[in-house]
Parts: sequence; C-alpha cells; structure tokens
Amino acid sequence: MLNLNGISVRLGGRAIIQDATAKLPPGGRIGLVGRNGAGKSTLIRVMTGLLEADAGDVSMPRGTRLGYIAQEAPGGDATPFETVLAADVERAALTAESETCTEPHRLAEIHERLLAIDAHSAPSRAARILAGLGFDEDAQHRPLDSFSGGWRMRVALAALLFSQPDLLLLDEPSNHLDLEAVLWLEDFLKSYPATILLVSHERDFLNNVVDHILHLSGGMLTLYPGGYDAFERQRAERQAQIASARAKQQAERERLQDYIARNSARASTAKQAQSRAKALARLQPIAELIDDPSLSFDFPDPDALRPPLITLDLAAVGYGEVPVLSRLNLRIDPDDRIALLGRNGNGKTTLARLLAAQLQPMDGAMHASARMRVGYFTQYQVEELDRSETPLQHMTQLMQGASPSAVRAQLGRFGFSGDKATTQVEKLSGGERARLALALITRDAPHMLILDEPTNHLDVDAREALIQALNEYTGAMVIVSHDRHMLEMTADRLVLVDGGKAREFDGSIDDYIAFVLAKDPAPPRKDGSAPAVSRKDQRKAAADAREKGKALRKRVQASEAEMEKLTRMRSAIDQAMFDPASADAALAKLTMTDLMKRRADVEKGIAAAEAAWLEASEALDGITA
Repeated sequence: MLNLNGISVRLGGRAIIQDATAKLPPGGRIGLVGRNGAGKSTLIRVMTGLLEADAGDVSMPRGTRLGYIAQEAPGGDATPFETVLAADVERAALTAESETCTEPHRLAEIHERLLAIDAHSAPSRAARILAGLGFDEDAQHRPLDSFSGGWRMRVALAALLFSQPDLLLLDEPSNHLDLEAVLWLEDFLKSYPATILLVSHERDFLNNVVDHILHLSGGMLTLYPGGYDAFERQRAERQAQIASARAKQQAERERLQDYIARNSARASTAKQAQSRAKALARLQPIAELIDDPSLSFDFPDPDALRPPLITLDLAAVGYGEVPVLSRLNLRIDPDDRIALLGRNGNGKTTLARLLAAQLQPMDGAMHASARMRVGYFTQYQVEELDRSETPLQHMTQLMQGASPSAVRAQLGRFGFSGDKATTQVEKLSGGERARLALALITRDAPHMLILDEPTNHLDVDAREALIQALNEYTGAMVIVSHDRHMLEMTADRLVLVDGGKAREFDGSIDDYIAFVLAKDPAPPRKDGSAPAVSRKDQRKAAADAREKGKALRKRVQASEAEMEKLTRMRSAIDQAMFDPASADAALAKLTMTDLMKRRADVEKGIAAAEAAWLEASEALDGITA
C-alpha cells in the first residue's frame, strides 16, 4: 500500500528523521508510536506531501486516495451534517450534475455510478458518524460557528471518516473526544475497510484497533506485528532492563497485589479488585522511560488532614442562574481516588471547578476542610504559560519567599534541572509544558489533585510515569480523562456525571464500557435503513414502556426522597461530632461512639437507597433512550 524509502528530514539544522524505511501492509491498521519530539507528525506531513523530505521518497499505488485532517478546524454557516456530506467529493459532484444534466446517456451513467457508491445511504451514514462522535440530531444541524474549536475538530474527523479514503491518516484522533466517543471511534476503525495509519498515545486504543506498530526512534523506523502490548514485549526482548526499572515495576506489582488481596473479598470493591487483577496481568515493562531521567513526575505528599476533605449535600452548581448539576451528594476523603465519567458537556468540568472552589454552589451546601490545599490542572494552564519565560521564572513567581534551593527542588521533581530549568517555554515540547504545569500546581503539596485531561500532551511512556507518580501520591485525587488505561490504573471510585446529576457508578471501567456500549441502538441494515418494525408492534412497545416507566419513576422518586432524608441526617450527625454546641439537642447528648454507630447505619441506608435509585434510573434510561 505505502512504502517509505530512506526518508530523511532536517529541521532547524537538526536531523529529525534519518533514512527511515518501512513497507506498510495493504489493508493493515498501523499505529505510529514514538516519544514526544521523535518526529511522528513530521513523518505524516511527509506522507501527505505537506513537507518535502531532504532525502528519500514515499511511494503508493497510483490513484490511492489519501485522507488527513488539516490543522485548522472547519467553520462558517454550514452545518456539521452538510460538511460531512460534502466530504464525499464524488457523490457531491455527481448529485449536483444529476440535477442539471439533460443528456440521457450521461444521466444514466451518473445514476449508475451513484448506485455503485451507495450514494442513497450517505445521509444515514453521515448522521450515524456524527452521532457516534457526540452530535445529537439538533447539534448536527447547527452552524459550525456555534461550536467550540474542539467540537469543530470532531466535525473534521467525521468528514474524514465519511469520505472513506484508501489510506486513512489519523494524528491523535482522540484528543478532542470523551471516553464514549473514543469507544465509538475504536469500534468504527476496527471494521474500516482500507488501510489506517494512526498516531496515538493511548495504550488501550492501540491494543484494540491496530494490528501493527510502526516505531519511530532515533530517526529510524521499525515495524512490529501486533498491538501495543505485543510491541512492548518485543521491544523489551531487544533491550536489557536496568535494575531501577525492575525495582519500580516490582513495587507497582506489589501495590496492585496488595490492593487485590485487601479488596477481593469485599462486595463493594470486588469489581475494582477484578479490574486491578486484569491491569496486573497486562502490566508491561517501561522500556524507554527509564532511559530518560527528564521524564519524571514526583508529587509532594501533603500533611495529614482529618476526613472528610469535602462534602456536598444536595448542592447545585452552574453558570449565571442556570444549574448544570443539581442534588449533588458527594464525600471526598484524603485517600479517595475518583474518576469522573460521562460525555463531554454533561458537567464533569463544572463539578471539578466546584470541588476546586472556582465555582460556588447555587443551592444546597458544600463543606471543605479549612486547611485543605487543592491543585487543579487543566489544559488551559498549559496553553496560558508565558512562552518567553523559563520554568525557573514561572516557579519563582509562584513560590515567593521560598529559597532558590526550594524552587529548584520543586522543579527537579518534574525533570526541570540544570539547563531545562532555564529553557524558554516556547522551546519546550507539549509534554514538557504539561509537566511544568503539574509542577506549578503542586508547589504547595496539595491535599487533593483535580486533573482535567492531564495526558493530552504525553506519550505512552510519559503516561506510565504519571500513573506511577499518582499511585505513589498520598493525597486525594479526582481525574477526568478519556484514557481508560489511566483511569483503570489510578481510580478506585467511579462517579458518573449524566443528566444533570452525579452518582456513584458501581463497577469497574470495564463495566462502564459495557454499560455505554449496551445503550447503543441496534445496528442498521446493510443498505443503511433501520430494521422494519410494524406500527402495531410500535404501539404495543410504547404502551408497555409507558406503564413500566410509571413504576420506575415512582421508585426513582422514593429513592431520591430516602437519600435526601438520610443525607440530612448524616449532616446533622457530622455537626454533632465536630461541633456539639450547635448540634441538634438529641444528638448532642449521644457519646462519640454512639454517633459513629448511628452514622455507619445512616451510610448503609444511603448506599442502599443510592443502589435502588441507580437501578431504577438505569432501567428508566433504557426504556426512554
């Protein structure tokens, strides 16, 4: 399909790619991997003809249609649906010609070709692709200019997938997606009928999609069969593992084994323990990471605080006078590791901002420990770094009054020692800027880290280093990420943010993936139309759904009322435990032991009510979706 013959590229006087040679298998799904700065995007630009190589050439069969997303997001008055349909240039041209053509022979040719390319099913295919990437029916018909840059990049991806090129080039396609859209894209690419070359730093995505790994290292290319785990095993066979790498991995294994041993027998954590057992089985050696000491993450441990760090009691949060989330009941303790799940736009970032005290509750109550320090990471912090300044200047400004050695020590925790500390930000890679932002937010040893998509600029090895550092960190953590491997390895609690609510998700990441996929509708027929259903069956199904829905709504309302009553009771008990003088008179008379026993009973009641509410809500979602 595509041959790279001795490709060499020099940029700024430095050799980025040197005599890179590879033969990509036709119909293959190839993952292009390599460290940040290795030249992956440069190589793709050479393949597309956007950059001319200093030496070598790219060859492919004549007439090969190559598809690649431009860096600039589409815009204008056109809708996502119109933009995607227009991406099939041949269909658009033939359709336009058919409307004006009067010559019978040519008109017959046009309709024959439209039939051959299955043009009549194009609208339904376009709608399905957009829906898979998160656009509901209303969003598909809004002007592109009404969307953010990230959503417009999703439209560009949808248009590329719809056009079905013979060689599909994807450079970090999941960067603008949530986990649900990544799962859809993964499933779509598994059945893509032509050759795929994609750059990704997500281990699970690569394992589930690709059948070859093309490794770019030291300017050279090596093609390995299999997914990313298979590639790492083969690469590990070629490299001798140094003692420090073995020691760190053994420590990680022992941590997972300890977690599994302590939690397997408990019903509430058994699924998480099973997930960790799978993670342990998949744990692969970090081959290149240890060879580069600059790729380091070392979060300073905070001083101890009594639990809870934060409690939300029937809280609501939003913007202006419009709540995004309501009836929030959440408790975060110093040892909690929480992943926020749900589609983009459902309120994960809003909840994170509430926990970081960037937003105040509009209703209900939020109690936070007065001494608690929070480190909040977002992609905006990476983009807002002053490019003309150095890491040392950034850290010195934030650690005013600290000694130069203390400032240097904090930078050193994240690999900014020596010349790196005095290198201008504009000369740092995306991954280095992300590490700098993490260094800045943890300068005062926060008791809780809130991380909103922390991996977007990190390669696979750097992500593994971040996972290791987070698992060694002793504070609480709340994370939003579309990298399921990151979530699986770091989070013990899952909170689903959906439908204006945030509730505990009882299960593992694998259970959540199954939950998401189970909500997808049955696939359409091969001709693009939906399976036929009689009107009688439709009426009967609608009536059954209405009756079932009434009963489920009553169960939901009853569970909500029970949770509200028990939550208030828990707040009153907490008040009696921590400030007896202002507590309810009856509770103030109880001993601390009695209060603790009563609180434990209330917690069990809340858990039972939440389980009943979740079961009824999911069943209701299933019949109303």
